[in-house]
Amino acid sequence: MSVPIALLTDFGTQDGYVGIMKGVIASIHPNAPVIDISHAVCPQDRLAARFILLNAVPYFPTNTIYTVVVDPGVGTRRRAIAVQFSRGYLVGPDNGVFSGVLDAFPAIAAVTLNKPQYWRTPQPSTTFHGRDIFAPAAAYLSAGLPLAELGQAIGLHTLTNLNLLKPTIEPYRITGQIQYIDHFGNLITTIPGTAIALRDWYININGIPIALQTTYGEVDPGKAVAIVGSHNWVEIAVNQG
Repeated sequence: MSVPIALLTDFGTQDGYVGIMKGVIASIHPNAPVIDISHAVCPQDRLAARFILLNAVPYFPTNTIYTVVVDPGVGTRRRAIAVQFSRGYLVGPDNGVFSGVLDAFPAIAAVTLNKPQYWRTPQPSTTFHGRDIFAPAAAYLSAGLPLAELGQAIGLHTLTNLNLLKPTIEPYRITGQIQYIDHFGNLITTIPGTAIALRDWYININGIPIALQTTYGEVDPGKAVAIVGSHNWVEIAVNQG
């Protein structure tokens, strides 16, 4: 049975890059289900890709193949990799976009995608590895090819790390940082919702206290509010702002 391929890129939908990747996948494995996570990552924003992927993985079937192309180093000496982890596979550049997932879920094995017989062409484009290397690798994995066939094994400890600083949690003070700004302009912090469950808290931004609420609507429109969002991170928002 084919396993899903989930795509996350910064390509947008105007230029056809996403459709081309899907065409390559279909050419190799026509029965592969392909799901779009997002193609609206800000260009070259590896931290945003890291965040989106980390928060998407729990909602996908086990063994899903996550193919990420947010790749400012495309064509350079950065490695093209595939990683098996406890929830499936990761395919993309070794530039840290997978580090959030691999911090949350155990990695099992990794390879560098260095076998031309599993590329779309023996001489891939230096600007479109999504088409020529990553889409084929995802398709072959979905079709049942073992990870080890795709390339040379590499040490898990050598994978690029893009992890953020952990929040500092003290009895009456928690210090975190902004890790992502979503489509609505909400500031999503690195503070987990579980860290604030035991007492009432205020969020302090540049000396301005913002009370923690349960919903956006507990403050008037245009007012700042802090809540625990749907991904269980503390976030700062403006109601209807």
